[in-house]
Amino acid sequence: MGSAPAGSDFLQKAGMAEPPMSCDCFVSLPPGSRDDHVIFGKNSDRPRDEVQEVVHYPAASHPPGSMLECTYIQIPQVEQTNAVVLSKPAWMWGAEMGASDKGVCIGNEAVWTREPVAPGEALLGMDLVRLGLERGDSARAALTVITSLLEQHGQGGQCREAPEPFSYHNTFLLVDRSEAWVLETAGRLWVAQKVSEGVKNISNQLTIGSEISTEHPDLRSVAKAQGWWDGEGEFNFSQVFSPENPPARMELAKQRYRGGTELLQQHDGSVTAEVMMSILRDKPSGICMDSGGFCTTGSMVSILPRDTSLPCIHFFTATPDPSRSVFKPFIFSDCPTPVPRVVSPQFGSEDPARKQPRFQSQVDRRHDLYKAHQVALNTMETNPDEGLAVYNILRDLESQCLSEIAAMLSGEIPGEELGDLFFDCVDTEIKFYQ
Repeated sequence: MGSAPAGSDFLQKAGMAEPPMSCDCFVSLPPGSRDDHVIFGKNSDRPRDEVQEVVHYPAASHPPGSMLECTYIQIPQVEQTNAVVLSKPAWMWGAEMGASDKGVCIGNEAVWTREPVAPGEALLGMDLVRLGLERGDSARAALTVITSLLEQHGQGGQCREAPEPFSYHNTFLLVDRSEAWVLETAGRLWVAQKVSEGVKNISNQLTIGSEISTEHPDLRSVAKAQGWWDGEGEFNFSQVFSPENPPARMELAKQRYRGGTELLQQHDGSVTAEVMMSILRDKPSGICMDSGGFCTTGSMVSILPRDTSLPCIHFFTATPDPSRSVFKPFIFSDCPTPVPRVVSPQFGSEDPARKQPRFQSQVDRRHDLYKAHQVALNTMETNPDEGLAVYNILRDLESQCLSEIAAMLSGEIPGEELGDLFFDCVDTEIKFYQ
């Protein structure tokens, strides 16, 4: 992962001891999708040992004037929050990716820009993902939630569970049943682009050029005052705001971005949940990440039917490495069965992420499925035949599940029976590993 001295200067200025983690987000809107569905996907690439849990929070009412404790700071709570299902690093309040019962999905990506990462604690990009889902009833509304919170509270703070400084700015992919939005930020500044049809992916870099749908009111005046833009020619956000010496990992992200674009284009017009899963499992492109201290620690794929009488379906692995994990479907229902076996243990006020100074010690955050999956991965290494046999059975179950969901979405079987699917799939997976 070596980079030129200029790059390492940049890393130090950005508060990073080593090249950072990375992610990839994808969306396909008709006519890019095979069916009349919007398909969302994300691989969350994080420090190798970090545990990602999948947690459902019901819709809730909050007393006026109450405060909300995010990962590092408190902000005013709103009176009503949506039900959400989140794939989140177990140590933080926020999430890498998730969905709401309003049919909105959001994922974020780390990015570096010419705006320096402000020191001190603020909202994490992951907090903004969760806040957008809890408070926004559409992709566009969630975008407004995120940009106004960004302008009020800023973004920043330690982005991994370790004492060495490491923080970044964020880009987001926000998706609902009818459209998608790419939101790219630089400090408190932001720019957004609407995507109404076809396929789109984002990796750890700025992608919005001059095709801007909406932006922070001071964006261009700041760029001009800093001497990054002359105010004359076309305003191209990624050209104006991309760092002059990007970190090595941002350069590597270009390869993944191109690889992701190629994979999406190969399937343009025929994207399904299965196709999205195969893209997230792709090793040659680096989208299924395993490099140095980082790997894909959680993956998500969602089907958002355009027909609002049909439910949205959100698949999560809740385990690392999608090429050796299975996707399990979650469907919002009035009283979903809790799935404690993918929820990490809680440490309350003793949590090293909460005690000051933070991150001075490590705790075991592994949930039951994570532990069982670790054992299965070891079996794959030490006894490939047995390990592969179990994994192939689980992949067959995944395919069966996808077929049942396809049948339900095309009206062949009723959807009411599918509310406990996530619980059943997690349970079955753990039993197979044992």
